[in-house]
Amino acid sequence: MDAIRWGILGAGGIAATVSADITALPGHVLHAVGARDADRAAAFAHRHGVHRSYGSYLELVTDPGVDVVYIATTHAQHQEHALLALRAGKPVLVEKAFTLNAAQARDVVAEARLRRLFCMEAMWVRFHPLIREVSRLLADGAIGKVVAVRADLSKRFDFDPAHRLFDLDAGGGALLDLGVYPAAVVWTWLGRPDTVQATGALAPTGSDLSVGMQWGYPDGRFAQIHTSAATDSPFAALITGTRGWISLEPRLHRGRRLVVHTADGDVEHLAPAIAGNGYRAELEEVARCLAAGELESPAVPLDDTIGILDVLDDARRQLGARYPAD
Repeated sequence: MDAIRWGILGAGGIAATVSADITALPGHVLHAVGARDADRAAAFAHRHGVHRSYGSYLELVTDPGVDVVYIATTHAQHQEHALLALRAGKPVLVEKAFTLNAAQARDVVAEARLRRLFCMEAMWVRFHPLIREVSRLLADGAIGKVVAVRADLSKRFDFDPAHRLFDLDAGGGALLDLGVYPAAVVWTWLGRPDTVQATGALAPTGSDLSVGMQWGYPDGRFAQIHTSAATDSPFAALITGTRGWISLEPRLHRGRRLVVHTADGDVEHLAPAIAGNGYRAELEEVARCLAAGELESPAVPLDDTIGILDVLDDARRQLGARYPAD
């Protein structure tokens, strides 16, 4: 295809942020946007230079000019909207968290595989240059055998029961909004854990507010993952090995510096300047997969997406945080 024509399903903040990066990429076109409100969709289209706007999601996904649909609604709506697009024959890029739970994720993935359509979670942190550099260093044995990983992403939000982060009907909670990032990164480095232990605190609405998880592995490796909507944290990640350690600073999803420490001394790696809002690499991966006829990305495998949600489901069960959809 000469240019990838994007359909944006949803007209909120994340849709605007990602649309700005789509606009800046050669070979990518904002073809259409759909929202439940036609005026809101038209206003979004005017602000972002989108060719067409629709007052319903169905109109968007059935537009023959749309090549791929970016699902930009809230977690609780992802399953419904991804299935709507897939059943209309459209490949999808689904904003993180992919769905509310692993059961919903399996439903979406099964539909995509049945229809042989491309599907990927928009887990852009996996494309961050420093996250990829850590993966390369670990594969090269730069710090020997990995013993443990610690990772954190936290951001304080003032409690508001109507805010999406505290609203269970909207998929609220620190795990799906923040914790999914360190979970995805640790999974990239260590794979699926054998055991999961979780502790933490709930918000007055019952959403998970602060969560600490320990993942255990049969060979003795372990990971400690922390996320919270009650506090800010400057910590990102620390990977310790038998011959040294790697620190990633200052925050996990926007890392700017990593240091490899061994007996030979410290080696610093700085992140290159990242153009735009940070989403271009994942958009380029969608384009590459579509051009190659690949139905999923090896950088964000669908089985990983499901597995991570399995783990987060387990953590929420241990905490007593439940969604109506559970």
